[in-house]
Amino acid sequence: MRLSAFFFEIIPISGFFISAQYYNLIVAAIISLILSLFVIITFYLIERRISKFQIFAIFMSSLITMFAYLFNDETFVKIKPTIFNGFFSAVLLIGILNGKAMMKQFFGSQFSLNDETWYKLSLRWGLFFLFLTIINEISWRFLETEDWVFIKVFVLSPLVGIFMLCQLPITLKGRIKTK
Repeated sequence: MRLSAFFFEIIPISGFFISAQYYNLIVAAIISLILSLFVIITFYLIERRISKFQIFAIFMSSLITMFAYLFNDETFVKIKPTIFNGFFSAVLLIGILNGKAMMKQFFGSQFSLNDETWYKLSLRWGLFFLFLTIINEISWRFLETEDWVFIKVFVLSPLVGIFMLCQLPITLKGRIKTK
């Protein structure tokens, strides 16, 4: 992922934070979803591809945001990271237990890595997603909405970026050289 792409990914979370300051969480989630669609469409127009991960993420986000809107319940917005991160943690860790590196299924079209690297990344991301699930559950249940938004935007989102950067050495080391 190029550095410009990384900064472009900040648009949806920024939109969520700004709109949460002026509107309720449901409106903020809708705005973030629209911005996410904009980002995905823009990347598709530039790179002519969309990863399975992006498709799944936008589908899940749309579904949960729709439930929040239909039931007029902000809880759906608050549990969205729990559902999303918990699901991916389970997929990655169960995959490892079954001898499958599921990260390859999601990102194999974007990266050519050896199997050992795919397994290590699947384990690391699986455990990290489990950590994010636990932190979100604690945060939304015990903090005020404004504090939960702060944790989501200014703690967990940057933490994902930092974790991603920390995986860069193993990713680069595990690349399969093309001729």
